[in-house]
Amino acid sequence: MSIRFTAQGLRGTLAVLVTAGLALTAAGCGSGDDDKPQSPASASKESGSGPTAQEGKSEEPLAEMKGSDGLFLRITSAQRDAGGFVTVNGTLKNDGAKAVVVPAALSGNETEIVRNGRSFGGATLVDPKGKKRYYVLRDTDGRPLTTTGFSTIKAGDSLSVFMQFPAPPATTTEVTFQLPTFSSGTIQISG
Repeated sequence: MSIRFTAQGLRGTLAVLVTAGLALTAAGCGSGDDDKPQSPASASKESGSGPTAQEGKSEEPLAEMKGSDGLFLRITSAQRDAGGFVTVNGTLKNDGAKAVVVPAALSGNETEIVRNGRSFGGATLVDPKGKKRYYVLRDTDGRPLTTTGFSTIKAGDSLSVFMQFPAPPATTTEVTFQLPTFSSGTIQISG
């Protein structure tokens, strides 16, 4: 059994999620919480959208998966958010000796996602106990809520990546992460 959303239903859901996220962000700006140290923002040297892997987290990865041509994906966090979604963060690294064109297969094969360029739109979370598969969320224009805008990774370089999915039930804490051309890995959802 798989979870599919109609485009109209998904757009409405995403609009609510985006609005809630913006409201929480705006509320957090004036919280007056001076007890926590502020970390400076850093710019990624690779092009792409989305948040970077969370700073201050343990160096122990949730999963490490090998892909084709020396690509290596390290999942560093899978965080359940109050808005009803799970954000998976990680690092895609080229462990090979030469530059690698990132496979187009990572975007998946759904027309709506593919027409928006390179992404991690082919990623899924599988809940083996609940027998459900969760696909990457999309915004109101059909763009996947993942890192986008990448094509080649030089030898030894890495790219911080993220993917957002609908959240499985709160009782589900362990899922299988799948990405085309990569081995699968079991990850723990926190939060």
